[in-house]
Amino acid sequence: MPTLSRAQGITLVLLRTLIGWHFLYEGYYKLVLPAWTRGGTPIGKWSAAGYLAAATGPLAGVFHALGASAGSWIDLAVPIGLTLVGLSLMLGVFTRLGCWGAMLMLALFYLSAIPVTGTPVPGQEGEYILVSKNLIELVAVAVILTFRTERIAGLDLLFAKQA
Repeated sequence: MPTLSRAQGITLVLLRTLIGWHFLYEGYYKLVLPAWTRGGTPIGKWSAAGYLAAATGPLAGVFHALGASAGSWIDLAVPIGLTLVGLSLMLGVFTRLGCWGAMLMLALFYLSAIPVTGTPVPGQEGEYILVSKNLIELVAVAVILTFRTERIAGLDLLFAKQA
């Protein structure tokens, strides 16, 4: 592996940390603050059902079926997965596993609704055609995985030195 400059290493670890924060907060919000409110009035608990029911990608049938059972295991699995991936990437612990988990989740999010219209979609920020934030974040995580950031900073590095 080529030697990275200090700035390159810092930038890669910063990228990993920011993506980790994004995952951690998404999971935390869904786990700890699950009741949605509008103007102080509770309107419901977070559920993957709506997202899965709206799937339009090549695996739409699978996502629709998952959405039908969303009141059960998937509503807990998604936020726990997001939280664990976030902690992994932020702390640099089990980093490679965290990267693979992030890429799997991001690939599924992307495949649930591949942007093909190039026009505004209600509830979606921006106008996308083929490339979305999920796809960009997936490739950024692949960069983190490829550059083995666990060898630069994080708890994985500390544990490796003790072994």
